[in-house]
Amino acid sequence: MSDRVLVLGGTGWVGRRVAAAWLDRGARVTVSGRGGRTAPEGAELVVLDRAEPDAYRVVAGTDWDEIVDVSSVPAHVAHAASAVGDRAAHATYISSVSVYADASTPGADEDAGLVEPLGEDDPDDYARAKVAGEQAAVGLGTRVAIVRPGLIVGPGDPTDRFGYWPARFAAAGAEPVLVPEGPDLRAQVIDVDDLVSFVVASGARGLDGVVDAVGHSHPLAGVLTLAREAAGHTGEVLTAPTDWLERHGVAFWAGPRSLPLWLPADVPGFASRSGAAYRAAGGGIRPLSETIDRVLADERARGVARSRAAGLERAEELALIEALRAQR
Repeated sequence: MSDRVLVLGGTGWVGRRVAAAWLDRGARVTVSGRGGRTAPEGAELVVLDRAEPDAYRVVAGTDWDEIVDVSSVPAHVAHAASAVGDRAAHATYISSVSVYADASTPGADEDAGLVEPLGEDDPDDYARAKVAGEQAAVGLGTRVAIVRPGLIVGPGDPTDRFGYWPARFAAAGAEPVLVPEGPDLRAQVIDVDDLVSFVVASGARGLDGVVDAVGHSHPLAGVLTLAREAAGHTGEVLTAPTDWLERHGVAFWAGPRSLPLWLPADVPGFASRSGAAYRAAGGGIRPLSETIDRVLADERARGVARSRAAGLERAEELALIEALRAQR
């Protein structure tokens, strides 16, 4: 008999791919969502609002071999655990490496300390919410895997962070591109399909425990070089010092008017976690160049010059380049 799998949030980017991968294994898959997006072909869609008291009435009477939850709202995870946790043989909660309190120690692993969990009346905080979600997820199944991914990247990424670089180099062509200066800058990502393969395989074998799902740590300059080569960029690459970028209102990491993946110097451990437990548990890490090629193809399909959720608009970048050249 095939596995019965419930993916809570299975219409979003990662959840949808998890559901599709379970379908490929022959599982009977049910996904939940609020109705704005379709389910993967072959999955049953249950429309529900996780904030409602009776949200899980449709799925509460089923015995599940696997439940997967991706929520960053602790109350939703706790509600699911109380409603269906006693009917699940195994569960997987997809958390984040953002839960760690110390980002200054390269090579840290799953034993590192966590930030304080988010309380009911506390202002929203992603890292603290994920810690509280992990605590609630303990009740999601008989055995529970807590998977803490690093930066998830790949085709369809709605955050636009990683894809900014191959897209920008491709759009610039023979024109200049602005990059952050710093020989010690690092980047560490996990390809979405490597993560999904691990989540499904570990769910199928009943993994119990915590794993940081991270790829290899790379110098950021090397990542950008690979992105530039893949895109065929032939223009100048201008490096700007951290203090200059900050004075000109450029943000770290993500969001509007940012240089994605660029991190402050005081968090060298954030992009250089161990990853040994993930690899020992069978987690795959495809070559970074392969991920970049996949992302670039997706960016070309979506439009390399489009406005994005993260990064500099091209006009902003060109103005910064002009200012940097004038100063030099």
